[in-house]
Amino acid sequence: MTTPTDHQPWRTLTPAQVRDAMLDRVEERLARLLAEEHRARRTRDPRSAVLVAGVAELVQAGAERAHPVICLTGYLAAGGDPDGEDAVAAAAALELLDTCLMIREDVRDNAPLRRGIPTLHISHAAEHERNGWRGEPRRFGEGTAVLAGDLALAYGDRLAVRLPYEAWQWWDELRTERAIGAHVEAAAATEYLDDAWPGQCVSGCGSGCGAGWYGLRHALLIGAALAGRADLREAYEEYARALHGAWRIRGFLRGGPGFGGDAQFLRDVFFDERARAGAEETIAALLERADAAVATAPLAPHWRTELTAFARRVAGCE
Repeated sequence: MTTPTDHQPWRTLTPAQVRDAMLDRVEERLARLLAEEHRARRTRDPRSAVLVAGVAELVQAGAERAHPVICLTGYLAAGGDPDGEDAVAAAAALELLDTCLMIREDVRDNAPLRRGIPTLHISHAAEHERNGWRGEPRRFGEGTAVLAGDLALAYGDRLAVRLPYEAWQWWDELRTERAIGAHVEAAAATEYLDDAWPGQCVSGCGSGCGAGWYGLRHALLIGAALAGRADLREAYEEYARALHGAWRIRGFLRGGPGFGGDAQFLRDVFFDERARAGAEETIAALLERADAAVATAPLAPHWRTELTAFARRVAGCE
């Protein structure tokens, strides 16, 4: 097994700097893929380049790259080669999956903005109306946006299909779980069955949860698989489960994405200072669980330290 410090160019860098260098390559991979696709489509039929341009604009508008960061963290902590190309491809695929689901969520919620720019269904509906095209602008905008989401996922699959089989299995399972989870979450909200307090995530949410822990779990396990470290599965799963619960409670307390409406009512009416203190104690206990999961795992000490620090950043404790 190799570790990042075995590679001379990386020896003077911190774990976070090594990961950031790999993230730069993920950005380059995404930009190159989308630019090549746009050029190829534009020369055949300008209309066929519209979907590519929409996906590219959204990807390049800026984001946390949450799942690529998690995947690369799992990969490097497992001793993955910082020069590895498969990990870069996997991280780029995860970002494209996020883009696909983001587009579909925007259509479902009729959101006007995403990352500071008009959402795709809104911009395409406006284009339809400006040009006086046949049919209903809203239906055209929504249909075009859904196709853009399909295209983003197709690009993600293109990158993931070349991964080693074990890593590809985790990818395949993740894309299925996230699609089902998104539907279950939307259906529960429509039926007034959604619970604003993320208690199920604290106890260990499973298949079908819209914000399921599998988002963390699968990204970490893809990284471990690419590093050839199946032995880390148990430790990574426990780390992901605890960290996800802490992240969800923090989101509830701050009123982040997914915690408006009923969650705001619950916070305003029932969550006094004492209740918030109890929630903070729960977050601290979950982070201790995450720490314990990596404390005895067969990882380099500096990566144990990084995973501990990473958990606190994700849970908003810094």
